[in-house]
Amino acid sequence: MEHPDAHGQAMMTQEPDDTAKHLPAPIDLLSGIASTDPLVHRTLADASRQAGDELGALAHLIAAHTLDSYATRSPDARTNGLCDVATGYFMKGDHAVAARWYALVLTLDPNVAVACQNLAALHAGEGNTALAEVYRERAYGIQRVFVEETAGWTRSVLILCAGKSTGNVPFEALLPGIRNRRIKYAIDYAADDEDAQLPAFDIVFNAIGDPDIAAPLGKRLARFEAQCSRPLLNPNSAITPTSRHRLPALLDGLDDVQTAPCMRYEGQSEAQGVASLLADHAVAFPLLARPVAAHGGDGLVLCDSIETLESRLSTQADAQYLTTFRDCQSADGFYRKYRVIYVDRQPLPYHLVISPHWIAHYFSAEMESHAWKLAEELLFLQDPRAALGQRAMDAIAAIGQRLDLDYGGIDFTLLPDGQVFVFEANATMLAHYERDSGVLAHKNQHVQHIVDAFEHMLAHRTAG
Repeated sequence: MEHPDAHGQAMMTQEPDDTAKHLPAPIDLLSGIASTDPLVHRTLADASRQAGDELGALAHLIAAHTLDSYATRSPDARTNGLCDVATGYFMKGDHAVAARWYALVLTLDPNVAVACQNLAALHAGEGNTALAEVYRERAYGIQRVFVEETAGWTRSVLILCAGKSTGNVPFEALLPGIRNRRIKYAIDYAADDEDAQLPAFDIVFNAIGDPDIAAPLGKRLARFEAQCSRPLLNPNSAITPTSRHRLPALLDGLDDVQTAPCMRYEGQSEAQGVASLLADHAVAFPLLARPVAAHGGDGLVLCDSIETLESRLSTQADAQYLTTFRDCQSADGFYRKYRVIYVDRQPLPYHLVISPHWIAHYFSAEMESHAWKLAEELLFLQDPRAALGQRAMDAIAAIGQRLDLDYGGIDFTLLPDGQVFVFEANATMLAHYERDSGVLAHKNQHVQHIVDAFEHMLAHRTAG
């Protein structure tokens, strides 16, 4: 991030009373961010500092310096520092402030793709899908390739991404910048001839891990793969079979592995009723309905009758997955969802969620508030074989081989007889570090095992 130079600091020393003569009063700190007047930002810098907000003061000084450069048509005029300011607020969760800073960036330079990208993410997070799409189209119309590098990197990784969606593998922890020069390529927006214009790279990681997002890009990805001379992780042919309605067939025949019948509903036929379609796919009530390409329980509902299902479907414009609900409540009344990450097909434990509700997510299960839950999770992380049993571990290992993903994972539970019931298995599974000083810090050494295994695979695939 840029910092104000001596010129900017000197200008800040003007008398406050003299400055006030030129400004409306009072100046709102949030709306003032959008001002293109350097004097406003210097005044807001003083106000921020007096309020004890040194970060805000620095942000406004950077803005003043940047605006001075643009006003004088300096050849060094850049929005990089302002964009870093906006991203800093974005990363710390101050989204309203970040949006204002990004807007100022685009006022000065409407062709900053990163600002458009992140504004798209901000609006999408707020549910404003139409505005998010406007900024997304604008971002990738400007730029399809984004290079991230730090001093000392030793490897270039081309990351194939889908700019239009959130169906990408969370790769931040897997590809640390200290080793990897990351070349993000929004291939869904790129023409075929752009493939030959990419910066040099050593290996490709296909991060389009959601099969529902990857499906419309199948031919485009196939053309890229056919021309690619470098090693490629997670080819699309391995992603496709992991969609929810195809997973039972993919895992069929594995010892001690169970899945639930699932179908993809797209209003297939008015002549054939929903009940008939369910029967054809062996999907029974109660069942789960969820939008295609949804994750984290978004839009997930439990339907216990044909009436409730038809009511649900009548309000949904998009395709839905319909899956037989399996009540996997443990004997103690809780629901357990284990996650294992596969790196080069080998299983590594990531977390255990213990929830009072059948929708078992880490953020809603209050894991951090219950020492006994964390203790049980730690036992699983330290010795999954002891926690699950040999029978289950053999099944989990077999699933990894059948998935045939370079990176992927499964969410599952352990049935009373020791078999594994798989909720989902795909390449989009999240693995990330926790705060070192937090209650969940015990997970970090196990996350490190995943990252180390991924690094070992990268080194092996790029050797020679």
